[in-house]
Amino acid sequence: MITQTVRRILSWYNGENPGTLTNLARILNTGVLAGTGKIVILPVDQGFEHGPTRSFGPNPGGYDPSYHIKLAIDAKLNAYAAPLGQLEVVASEFAGEIPLILKLNNNDSLQKTSDPISAITGSVDDALRLGCVAVGLTIYPGSARSKEMFEEARSIVSEAKSKGLVAIIWSYPRGSGMSKEGETAIDVVAYAAHIACQLGAHIVKVKPPTSFIEQGESKKIIEGKGIQIGSLSQRIKHIIESSFCGKRIVIFSGGVAKSKDEIFNEIKQIRDGGGFGSIIGRNSFQRPREEAIELLREITGIYKQNL
Repeated sequence: MITQTVRRILSWYNGENPGTLTNLARILNTGVLAGTGKIVILPVDQGFEHGPTRSFGPNPGGYDPSYHIKLAIDAKLNAYAAPLGQLEVVASEFAGEIPLILKLNNNDSLQKTSDPISAITGSVDDALRLGCVAVGLTIYPGSARSKEMFEEARSIVSEAKSKGLVAIIWSYPRGSGMSKEGETAIDVVAYAAHIACQLGAHIVKVKPPTSFIEQGESKKIIEGKGIQIGSLSQRIKHIIESSFCGKRIVIFSGGVAKSKDEIFNEIKQIRDGGGFGSIIGRNSFQRPREEAIELLREITGIYKQNL
């Protein structure tokens, strides 16, 4: 059954074809958060992005691709996201058990560059072949190669929509013209989320923003208009407003390793700011399995509160 909350969210995408809306509904109607309009996704592209030792060494069970999808299923999450090779190992065995997202592009940490660009490592047709409901890709607004990535993203998003899939954009500001602190600055993250929306993303993933302001012109507006950014929940609210006034699903990454209390406090503020959910990887799967399941269930429980 489609809840009124899910029906309202789907109405924001009324220009899409029935296949895309059906797959978006599948994400919204899976797991313990089904029907609430909130989502928690397990992403495991870190082996490609950071290397297997850094990613899975802390919890060696993670070297097996089956470990992660079982974790997502047993924690009753909304979806599981991974690169091509990883999904090819598990898609048949776990067909229909959880919505799958194919991460279509990936970067690696072997080559050091201040202006990154991800390589295309899968296709929309691969996603269809594997039974995925969505494709995901990363862009780096601020990189010297950002225009190339924007054009690439728009092409992939268009193809995904034409074939009935959901498009998810990981929008991570980064580049030689930006300070390190600026990568998570409130004005920059808001800009990155807005760019992803303009590129046609159905779901946008960004990092939780800090109160730092990178751009001088943005600082004038934020301070002059009294835009509140002192707390994380206030900053989340600004990100949601910047994403078509809340008419696009915006979820937030888990980021670097944190204590459980730090994670739970962050999730509460994302919820209170109107965020739609989280996509949390290393902070879950690097913990022992039972601890990870307990953590993920606590996170989904926080999102269910006050609904």
